[in-house]
Amino acid sequence: MAAPDFDDSGNGGLVARQRRGDNAEPLSITEVSNLLKRTVEDRFGFVRLRGELSGVKRAASGHLYCALKDERAVIDGVMWRGTAQQLNFVPEDGIEVIASGKLTTYPGRSKYQIVIDSLEIAGEGALLALLEKTCARLAAEGLFAPERKRALPFLPRTIGVVTSPTGAVIRDILHRLADRFPSHVVVWPVLVQGQGAAEQVAAAVRGFGALDPAGPVPRPDLLIVARGGGSIEDLWSFNEEIVVRALAESPIPTISAVGHETDTTLADHAADMRAPTPTAAAEIAVPVRGELAATLGDFGARKRRAILRPVQLGRERLEARAQRLPRPEALLQPQAQKLDELAERLRRGLKDRAAHARERLQADVARLSPATLRHRIDRARDRLGAVRMTPLLATARLGRERERFAGLERLLASLNPKAPLARGFVLVKDGDGALVRTRAAAAALPALEIEFADGALPVAPTGSAPVKAPPRKAAKRPAAQHARQDDLFGTD
Repeated sequence: MAAPDFDDSGNGGLVARQRRGDNAEPLSITEVSNLLKRTVEDRFGFVRLRGELSGVKRAASGHLYCALKDERAVIDGVMWRGTAQQLNFVPEDGIEVIASGKLTTYPGRSKYQIVIDSLEIAGEGALLALLEKTCARLAAEGLFAPERKRALPFLPRTIGVVTSPTGAVIRDILHRLADRFPSHVVVWPVLVQGQGAAEQVAAAVRGFGALDPAGPVPRPDLLIVARGGGSIEDLWSFNEEIVVRALAESPIPTISAVGHETDTTLADHAADMRAPTPTAAAEIAVPVRGELAATLGDFGARKRRAILRPVQLGRERLEARAQRLPRPEALLQPQAQKLDELAERLRRGLKDRAAHARERLQADVARLSPATLRHRIDRARDRLGAVRMTPLLATARLGRERERFAGLERLLASLNPKAPLARGFVLVKDGDGALVRTRAAAAALPALEIEFADGALPVAPTGSAPVKAPPRKAAKRPAAQHARQDDLFGTD
């Protein structure tokens, strides 16, 4: 029997059938999902939600995915890449934010979510909480460690300033530098507030560090990152991680002068020195030229006093010792008295010696008589006559000297270099008269001189090849020998 067209029972059958009076066709899952999507988007086309970020992650495509939650509920959120690139802060878990956008559904997982068009930190308290969290994370990496701080140059030749070129900050810095110590200033203009300010400040710091010291734009010896005062939102660019890392990695010593005295940013912790104001940064950067000149003058005066002090002390000591020395007259008086005594003794001694000599001379004259002199002459003549000179003494010595002279003459004759010339030998000399002892030396000279026993003959070498000596003719044998040979062979 055929099945009925309508099913009036309350329970569903095995096969779906159209119920009596039902004119609605069954919907597909996609159709229901699309209906829900349109309904939610029409009803909640724009909403503002306040909650805490959770599960923040940035996909490789650049889209930002997160969840907003409070004490009782959670809603997923997505921010497309174009919107996420314009954020003024880095979203992190635990930050309380206000998200603006529209609600929609994600049919793939039967979830509803918010498509975020703008994301803001929910109040100054949340902003400070984010600041403390970022500060703790960067401090744990050692970016704010005191041992990383470098000493500032005492007198920088070139100062780089990263700030807005249109504000009062740069004018205050230049004016203060001109008053204290005029220096060469290079300004890198950047935005100091708003979208893209942090990226420009970080790029300027790294750009100064990448300059060539010998390039057309001199590399600064000191950097000043400056901005005027403002609220925490106005100064937030200098709390960004990109700026903090650029300052910590800068090869040039840096001074952070952001805001007024009560304003503190993470850039102040990362820089080598914090200045309460931009004007104070200029005062920290250079000394006062007048004070420096006065200090140099004081050092010069101290140096001159230090140099002259030993001379002055030496003069004082010399004068004190000179006063204790006795007078020259007192030192010479005993010697002068002694000299007078010796002179008197000398005069008396010469007088006495002359008198004594006169007496001796008179006594000698009395002893010198002609008879005495003749007697002495006679005795001397007798002694001379007693001496006998024999010729043998002279002739023997002459013979010995003659033999020694003859030996020397024979030795001279044997050692005379020209003696062999009489026997047919010759001496070969060069143009200067020096002996030539080898054939190779003779061949290298342009002219030679051959000395014979009877004179010298100039010659010139003809070549390096040795000249063969002419063959010697056989000596003629005497006729008697020939006859004797004939007779020897003729008679058998």
